[in-house]
Amino acid sequence: MKFIVSILLIALLSFAAGLYLGWWSLAQAAFIVAALIPQKPWKAYLSGFLGLLLLWGVLATWIDVRNQHILSQKMAQVLPLGGSYFLLILITALVAAIVAGFAALTGSYVRKK
Repeated sequence: MKFIVSILLIALLSFAAGLYLGWWSLAQAAFIVAALIPQKPWKAYLSGFLGLLLLWGVLATWIDVRNQHILSQKMAQVLPLGGSYFLLILITALVAAIVAGFAALTGSYVRKK
């Protein structure tokens, strides 16, 4: 139960913080949630990873669909992705997930100390 609550809290706090702060606020939200909710370090990492993978994946897809994939297709042509907007969204979500996962892992280790 704590695992699911952590995923949801990380996603919600990251979304709220992202409205007022920069992209780096997702790491702070994951750190705070992992420091406040006791979990094993691998579960903390996984909750941060999944929370932001879902959040940024959904947000990037939503924004991309609203502009008919125009910008993402052009960016995917500049990057070596073969023009695939789906790969661009996936990579964006994975970068956010890795950052949040390591921030949550750090929060879990800080809680143990």
